[in-house]
Amino acid sequence: MLSAAPIRAYIPASNLRRARKFYEETVGLEPGEEYGGGVIYTCGGAEAFMYQTGNAGTSKASQAFWQVDDVEAEVADLKARGVVFEEYDMPGIKMKNSIATGGGAKTAWFKDSEGNIMAVSQRLR
Repeated sequence: MLSAAPIRAYIPASNLRRARKFYEETVGLEPGEEYGGGVIYTCGGAEAFMYQTGNAGTSKASQAFWQVDDVEAEVADLKARGVVFEEYDMPGIKMKNSIATGGGAKTAWFKDSEGNIMAVSQRLR
């Protein structure tokens, strides 16, 4: 059953060397196993597989998000590392310091070196 099987996210990269530098040096992820020309990153027990493809950065939707306990702290840390966050104008969503609040969460989006939209998000209880 798929509900019992681990799921792995994909991170497409048009330039694997550049993408690895961004995720490892700027974002701070530790590379894991390399296979099939790509690399696995483990984040909070889940895995993401970065692979080379010409389709990187073509989605207009978020590729993935990290669920964090303190979005303000994560955004501040990532900004200090050189990550540039997106600013969106969305109905019913209040945006302050690159963080959108609404829909039961605080979320901030950034584009990686390949143009993929990634996010950090904190659920509000």
